[in-house]
Amino acid sequence: MHPFRFGVQASGAASGPAWRQLARRVEELGYSTLYVPDHLGDQWGPIVALTVAAEATERLRVGSLVFGNDYRHPLFLAKEMATLDLVSEGRLEFGLGAGWMRSDYDEAGLAYDPPGRRVDRLREAIAVIKGVWTDGKVTAAGEHYRVDATGAPAPSTEPRPPIVIGGGSPRVLALAATEADIVGINPSLAAGYVGPEVAATATAAHYRQRVKWVQDAAGSRFERLELQLLSFIVQVVPNGRELLQSMAPAFGLSEEEILEVPIALVGTVDEICETLVRRREEYGFSYWVVHDGDVDAFAPIVERLAGT
Repeated sequence: MHPFRFGVQASGAASGPAWRQLARRVEELGYSTLYVPDHLGDQWGPIVALTVAAEATERLRVGSLVFGNDYRHPLFLAKEMATLDLVSEGRLEFGLGAGWMRSDYDEAGLAYDPPGRRVDRLREAIAVIKGVWTDGKVTAAGEHYRVDATGAPAPSTEPRPPIVIGGGSPRVLALAATEADIVGINPSLAAGYVGPEVAATATAAHYRQRVKWVQDAAGSRFERLELQLLSFIVQVVPNGRELLQSMAPAFGLSEEEILEVPIALVGTVDEICETLVRRREEYGFSYWVVHDGDVDAFAPIVERLAGT
């Protein structure tokens, strides 16, 4: 069983000084990692934002949750991330996904290929990145990437930075189980946007199935994997049960179903701590990520559970 770790996802800040202050605050409160998503729209560019956050802190790990593989060639991304790992002295957590948000593709004029093709492309990209990081060179002649290159600089972390892959489908989670170090268990994002379809796949039963997919694909390496969850509802309040049940109709769930939705953390500090311990025992989730607006409210939970 892995000890608890906690991360924060943030899309940007009001200014450069505010971003540095946020990174320092996240570190000071005991969070392990600051993540930035990788989308168009109202967010900062993740590579620069992560570099600035790493420079502003001493221990904080940084990474994208997650880079969209279709937006960046793996050789160039491997170089950027090796550089970030080098200058941060080994504080990179490298997250990579197949791409899912339809609006990114539409705005950029990119083909929104079927999920299977995007996952196949992700599989090849991971092989390219791992090859250049561990061997300093890579030769690949796949369907999607044909490369013959050396890579520099080498990352600081040996043999390579930890890899985060998240998803909600059998194929992505099987890939994560065999290739990643940290597996993010997500609702299904097959619709290409966050809507009622996401809520419908956020039940406890769906999460148990996803963990089973990872377990089956990982085999003996399952015990070494960290299972990560990005929380979508965080409320530190005295009336958590009533608040969650009042949300049930909006999510199309029963009052009992919504109480067990893993991505919802609602209640007092004691109740949320008890919930996290219970969900680690039931599912294996030890690495929890909250959004930047929840940093201070969630800090007492981090103080009590981080590292335990």
